[in-house]
Amino acid sequence: MADVLAPMPGTILEVITQVGDKVSADDELVILEAMKMENPIVAPSDGTVKEIKVGEGDKVDTSQVLVVLE
Repeated sequence: MADVLAPMPGTILEVITQVGDKVSADDELVILEAMKMENPIVAPSDGTVKEIKVGEGDKVDTSQVLVVLE
């Protein structure tokens, strides 16, 4: 299992994936807006989305868990 963490504080603009989706390394999972830039947050490895812990418009902190892969 792998937790996908926020690299910096910001706001979730878009959740691209859904629970149950199979993803490959470097697939975009969510878009995080920080410092007026859109930052794609990608899967660190191949896996299946087990849980999505954020929604569009949510404010997140550095190292907050965004998505759980298994």
